[in-house]
Amino acid sequence: MKLKVLRADPAGNITLFVLDPVPKGDRAALAARLMALHGSDVEQVGFVCSPLHDTAGRLEMAGGEFCGNAARAFGMLLASRQGGADQVQVEVSGCVRPVTVKIHWSRHAAQAEMPLPREVRPVQIGDRPGTVVDLTGIAHLVVEDVPPSLEFFQRAEPLFADISGLEAYGVIFLDRASGTMTPLVKVPAAGTLVWEGSCGSGSLAAAVAQSQNAPDGPFVRSYVQPAGTVEAAVVRRKGEVVSAYIGGPVILDPPGVVELSVI
Repeated sequence: MKLKVLRADPAGNITLFVLDPVPKGDRAALAARLMALHGSDVEQVGFVCSPLHDTAGRLEMAGGEFCGNAARAFGMLLASRQGGADQVQVEVSGCVRPVTVKIHWSRHAAQAEMPLPREVRPVQIGDRPGTVVDLTGIAHLVVEDVPPSLEFFQRAEPLFADISGLEAYGVIFLDRASGTMTPLVKVPAAGTLVWEGSCGSGSLAAAVAQSQNAPDGPFVRSYVQPAGTVEAAVVRRKGEVVSAYIGGPVILDPPGVVELSVI
């Protein structure tokens, strides 16, 4: 079986776009095989589909989740196909409305609008405080000055069981001293648990959590992550988040072909 694919690098969150049509029921298993290829650095797989609405295109992630970094890279891909447009609207799984992606060609960067938080609430994991940010379809627990570990993730995981409609969730470890962020994200339907090079929705969740006591207006932070930096921005009005964006560099490789044995 031969598949036409394209590797995208949005701030180190390596994403493989499958350009050929693949039935939805086959995607999770196919994504696992692609990620397991020898030498693969792919963290997630998205499938390019025909749009359902009047947009430039549609991307469906392997687990049906929403991914802000993938949305940014997909927007840049479609904008390049339109001769270098500086803005496109795309559809992405896990998001009920089109996403506007703005392209900054001179900086090889893309910015995507993000879903607004459905709920933000304080929680406690043992003696560690944190903030759960539910972005609808994906949620994150944001903690500060907790050493990144699988053990802490597993202790926190039951928090997500009561959140409806989740396709993905993660723990975002913030280190205030170094100013760094480490994301660990799980997509149950795709069977993945990944220390991501960067996480767009996690960056937004961090900005939402850290801006809770900020004055009205823009709150902008650059989150340095293991493989790249994502800028997250939220705008608050009367304490509520009224708009949100993430941005950062994107590198698109030329399309290629992957050959897989038929099972």
